Amino acid sequence: MKAEVFLPDDYRPAEDEPFMNDLQLEYFRRKLLHWKAEILGDSRDTIEAMKDQTRNIPDIADRASEETDRALELRTRDRQRKLVSKIDAALRRIEEGEYGYCEMTGEPISLKRLDARPIATMSLEAQERHERREKVHRDD
Repeated sequence: MKAEVFLPDDYRPAEDEPFMNDLQLEYFRRKLLHWKAEILGDSRDTIEAMKDQTRNIPDIADRASEETDRALELRTRDRQRKLVSKIDAALRRIEEGEYGYCEMTGEPISLKRLDARPIATMSLEAQERHERREKVHRDD
């Protein structure tokens, strides 16, 4: 088991320090855990709200509107459920020492990209190539 890393509150990963050092890994680990906790909290709130809001609405237009709102909320929660699995995968990569490196090229993913999208698995260049290839094949 690894020793706990002290991370100052104002710490931000910098390009001039060794890539994926203990501070950077701890910074991204905490960022991912915080993001996951927010999503799970929102999901619990949604479930509670849906339980409380179950009622019989006599007006058909109002009922349709509420059903549409619920469907949209459930679709949003489903997307967030998938996001939680990506967050869990990123946390596993941190534990395995693979976090921060492109799965296609093995090159480091920029710190700016990881800060903006901590679940990124590809460098910006590899992601762009992947999306171009996907678009070409989708057009076929």
